Order: sequence, then structure tokens, then C-alpha cells
Amino acid sequence: MKKRNIWAVSLIVLTIILALAGCSQQDENKIAATKDDKKVFTFSWSGDIGDLNPHTYFPNEFFSQAMVYESLVYYGEDGEIKPWLAKSWDVLEDGKEYIFHLRDDVKFSDGSAFNAAIVKKNFDAVLANREQHDWIDLINQIKTTEVIDNYTFKLTLHHAYYPTLQELTYVRPLRFVAESAFPASGDTFTDGLTAPIGTGPWVLKEHKENEYAIFESNDTYWGEKPKVDEVVVKVITDGESRVLAFEKGELDMIFGNGVISQDSFKFLKESGKYETKISEPTATRTLLFNTNRETMSDKNIRLALQHAFDKDAVIDNIFYGIERKADTLFPQNLTYTNVEVDPYAYDVEKATALLDEAGWKTVKGKEFREKDGQPLQLELLFISTDNIQKSIAEFVQGDLRKIGVDVKLTSQESNTFWTTAFDGHYDILFTATWANPFDPHSYLASITTDSSGGGPDYYALSGLSFKKELDTRIKEVLLTTTEEDRIKQYHQILTMLHEEAVYLPISYQSNIAVYKKNILGVDFLPQEVEIPTTTIDMKN
Repeated sequence: MKKRNIWAVSLIVLTIILALAGCSQQDENKIAATKDDKKVFTFSWSGDIGDLNPHTYFPNEFFSQAMVYESLVYYGEDGEIKPWLAKSWDVLEDGKEYIFHLRDDVKFSDGSAFNAAIVKKNFDAVLANREQHDWIDLINQIKTTEVIDNYTFKLTLHHAYYPTLQELTYVRPLRFVAESAFPASGDTFTDGLTAPIGTGPWVLKEHKENEYAIFESNDTYWGEKPKVDEVVVKVITDGESRVLAFEKGELDMIFGNGVISQDSFKFLKESGKYETKISEPTATRTLLFNTNRETMSDKNIRLALQHAFDKDAVIDNIFYGIERKADTLFPQNLTYTNVEVDPYAYDVEKATALLDEAGWKTVKGKEFREKDGQPLQLELLFISTDNIQKSIAEFVQGDLRKIGVDVKLTSQESNTFWTTAFDGHYDILFTATWANPFDPHSYLASITTDSSGGGPDYYALSGLSFKKELDTRIKEVLLTTTEEDRIKQYHQILTMLHEEAVYLPISYQSNIAVYKKNILGVDFLPQEVEIPTTTIDMKN
């Protein structure tokens, strides 16, 4: 009887395995079938594309939203603001009024017209949920939206706000969906979209959550058409699995930051089989200290960690010199970020002295320091699918162990990670600045608000005694009207943050690209989060 049951269970298990394998093979066949007589380009991402709503955030991915939706203006090379859905604009009333003259040849992918009325409807839908988007200070500055005529739209602000055009280039939330995409309630944030219908060069053809998405070229696109017919995005959460899939020919390109280890990038580059590229520095890879935690609220602890971490060893042993060491919160080639500060040098002796001063003493026979009978343990939170974060986290753990600090490493999948980050359940958080066009002004503005669309920095820094003063300074710099005043105020803000040691900058990160030799047109776009799907071509 027992044997019969075992055989029955085994048969059931085998049936399930075969069924799952069949489903997986069907999906692969479906993707392969799209390649008949078409140019189909395939790459992978570590998470699902989301529901493709440009008015919301997680779990949507920037790159996929940018494929489908467009902005009034575009962030070009060297920060140039270029016409896009708006062909021109006028700035009146000392910077408080913006009048946009829209293109008259744009249609949504469902064939409906793009005009001033739909621009206003999209703006108003976003403004109806201001509190969800107030990490963008432009949202707080918008006073009224107005249709002047069919192709003229007016934006009136409470104050002259210098980053207005720059913030209108963002991938979310001020991009446009068609009338038919709106839910009956009109509330795109709460109730979502009926379908992802935009004006962009791509249309979502098929989507199997957490497995793949297929985009096809938008036949109604007003601009330069993509050079390939379809783009397939496969969800592969693990970096090594991504490398294997690429080498097996299942992917045409690996693109992004942290998507594979630096070891793997070096291996693929040195193989000579593929093309590789590295972008200019885009953002700063950094550790954020949670000042709301009792231990991390002590400045001496934060300073000790700064001096105990050997950045040069990380640059040499993890990045092989590919990324440059960072000593400031932002790359200094950005506007307003060239601030002179004294870097925190690697100095174990100084780090141990600071811990002693903070009351954390070494105990004979014990590896980790103690205070009032409690061991010095800190929790470091990082994203499980980010190969680089994992490598650096282990390095941090080893360096801090040398000064008697026990670092507990906690890895979480992306969505869970951000929930935990916003809730403040960590001591040290792996994070990064936002790159162009967000840095430095939007990243700093996010420090002043607990908006779920912003960053975890608001909560992490709220334990600082001067947090209110910091917030006031940040809000003031956004309303400055002269370059001289703006430079002076940014210098003060960045110096305050550096001296309080709340961020531990590690390196200035870059995007990488590894692709087959028959792939053309791979380049890095001005917005770090975008992938060049419209310029990519494939030769036989």
C-alpha cells in the first residue's frame, strides 16, 4: 500500500514537472515565433515591467515606461532641454508662466489625437494625487493648468521655479496616456489604466508577469521609427543566470548597472566574442545611515564607519578600476555639485578611537564591541538581485569586523527592499543618487518629504538635530533666481551633509553594455534609466 502511494505521488510530481516544462517551452516557442521575418531584439531585466502606468511608481520600471510614454520636453546631451511633444514654449511673468506650443502631428497608439485637452487631463490626474508626487517640487509649485487652444497649453506656477523644464523631462509622473486609457473614475493613480496607451515608439504586445514582455513598434509614431520590429524583455533575477542566457544566445544584450558582477563583465569583455561599453559616471553608489536608529544617531559612530571602510580596496578588487572612488555625495561634474570638502580617509586607528569615545568598548574574549552589555550590531540592507551591492556588502562586513562591529547582511527582492527602506527597518541602506536629470536638486528635494514616490532619505535623516534647517535650505535653493545665490546655497547644503557623515559615498557608478557583434546602435542616453531601444539595429 505504501509503495503504491509513493508511486502515485511520484507520478503526480512528474506530471507537474512536465506540465511546467511544457508551459516554459510554450513561452519560449511563442517568443521564438515572433522572430519569423522580423527583427526581434532581446534583453533581460531583474524584475517585471509593472503595469506601465506613467502616473505611478513601484513596481513599474523606468525603462519600460519610457518606451511607451513621452514628455513635453526632452533631456538631451549636456543637459540641453529639447522640444519633444511641445515644439516650443514661452516663459512669462518672471518665470511663473509657461506656455507650450504642442506638435499637431502626434497621435496615441490607439489612433486618438494628442492635444492640449489631453495634456491638461493628464496633468490634473497627477495633481489630484499631489501628496503621492511631492518629491518633485514642481508638483507643489503648479497653481493652474489651462487649455489656450487645441495645441496650446499653459502652466502657471506659484513661484518662479528654476528646474521646471528639467522636471518635465522625467519619465514619471508627468507623461501622457490616451483618453481611452483613463479609468471611469479618472483617478489613474488609485484605479490604474484600462490599457497602456501612449504616444511613444513602442506598444506593449504581450506580457506574462515575472516572465517576459514583448513590445512592438508603434505604427502611428510621429518621430523616428525604431529600427527593430519587436523588443523582448525577459525577467532574469540572477546575474549569473543572465550571463548564461546571454552566452547561450537567448539574449542579444546585457545592459544596466548591477545587472551582472564586475567579474562577469570582465570575463565577457576579455573573451573577445562580444562588444562592450561603459558609460561616463552617472550617479553615486552610497551607503545611507539611518539616524533614527539609536546607534546610528551618534555622529561618532557614523564618522567611525567612514574611516573604517577601505574604498580603494573595493575599487581595486571589485571594480578592477572600472568605477572611480567617490568622496562626495554627487559626481562633481554635475551642475552645482563641485564642492570642496575634506574626504574621510581610510584610518582604522581613528575609527577605533571614535568608537571608544562613543562608549563602545572592546571586551576581552569577545569579537565585537559592547556598550551596557549589548553587542555593536548593525543591519545592512541591500537588493538581492544587485550583484554589485552584494559584493560590496560583504566587503563592508569584513572591514567593520576589524574594528569590532558586527554587520548583519539582509538581502531582499526589489519591491520588498523599498518597502523596508521607507519603513526605516535598517541601520545602513545600500542606495544611490538618481543621476541626470534628477541630481542634485530632485534628490535633495526628496529629503524634505516622505512621499512614497521619492526616496527613503527623508526618514533616514530625520534623526538629525538640524533636519528642519536642512529642509528649509533645500526648499529655498529651488526658488533662487540667480546663479550666484544658487551656487552658494548648494555649497552650504552639501557641506552640511558631508560634515554630518550621513552618507558614505563609495564609487561613481556607470552603466555597462555587453552585446553581440551583430547588434548596432548601442549607446547610453542622457537619462541613465533609459535603454536605447529606438536606435538599436541588427545585421544578419
